[in-house]
Amino acid sequence: MKIIDISNKTVAVSRTDSIGDVVLTLPICAWIKNKFPTTKIVFFCKSYTFDVLKCYPFIDEIVCFNQWNEISDKEKIKSIESLSIDTFIHVFPNKELASLVKKAKVPYRIGTSHRLFHWLNCNIRPNFTRKNSDYHEAQLNFELLRNLGLNTLPSKEELTEMLSAFSPREKLNPFLEKVLDNSDKKIVLHTKSQGSAVEWPIEKYIELSHQLIDKGYCVYFSGTEKEGQLFRSFLPSHPKIIDVSGKSTVGELITFLSHCDALVACSTGPLHLASALGLKAIGLYTDLRPMHPGRWAPIGKKAMAITIQNEKNPTLDDINLISVEQVLTAVTS
Repeated sequence: MKIIDISNKTVAVSRTDSIGDVVLTLPICAWIKNKFPTTKIVFFCKSYTFDVLKCYPFIDEIVCFNQWNEISDKEKIKSIESLSIDTFIHVFPNKELASLVKKAKVPYRIGTSHRLFHWLNCNIRPNFTRKNSDYHEAQLNFELLRNLGLNTLPSKEELTEMLSAFSPREKLNPFLEKVLDNSDKKIVLHTKSQGSAVEWPIEKYIELSHQLIDKGYCVYFSGTEKEGQLFRSFLPSHPKIIDVSGKSTVGELITFLSHCDALVACSTGPLHLASALGLKAIGLYTDLRPMHPGRWAPIGKKAMAITIQNEKNPTLDDINLISVEQVLTAVTS
């Protein structure tokens, strides 16, 4: 195996998908900076996750790849060449980007061997599988660093430490600042996942909110504007139940979460943001692979995952069987 010395070089990390996936990719940037302090890290992402990446100090430059949609391939190649990248790590496989990086003649191009287009465009192709692995997604990302001198995958405790540098960068907008103006314990219930995960019923979130109010919590229902339209009509009118969906940018949401005590959600981006911020982040899951918490649980000192522990015959519907009492105990213990 060829070991690459990236000291004083530029390394690109590409994860052009969703918030949760990006958060779970951040630790590899910390590892690279720790081993090669003089390395410059450029992170290729979608615009939607830009505010997430701004919160992590180990990233030197951010490229929103989707903003290149209006320029020609020739201009895209020139843009990649201008970054003087020595090693490009395709954490999330992107066929178009893989082809462009090769045409830009980046010396070392790393991508999993399980994608056919990586055989055409990458010259370092680690052979590992994600779907059937017992490792966490954040651990599996490190398989792509073997040629940088990585010997063993980090533990979840080590990943937690790597994520501890994650911190807010945006100010609260006036609405969020106003609704935070109280002395109660604060919990966020993020009920939707934009279709990326199995969701706990909204009726159970509402029942949970009433019990949390009795325990002295102020309850915030979060989500995008589109998600808010799906659940707002179900929310009871109560001064301690506040709808913050559609009221913030991603950066403002991160800052808002940092002022809260806990968050409950299924396997979705805000759950991973909350865990990275050090909140009590409680994820609701099915034991069905590959959606199970062994692969996707939040990583953090106060993070936890709840299932009904049906590992012998799991189904997607198992998440519906998680009781309000289970979640309430997790929040208040």
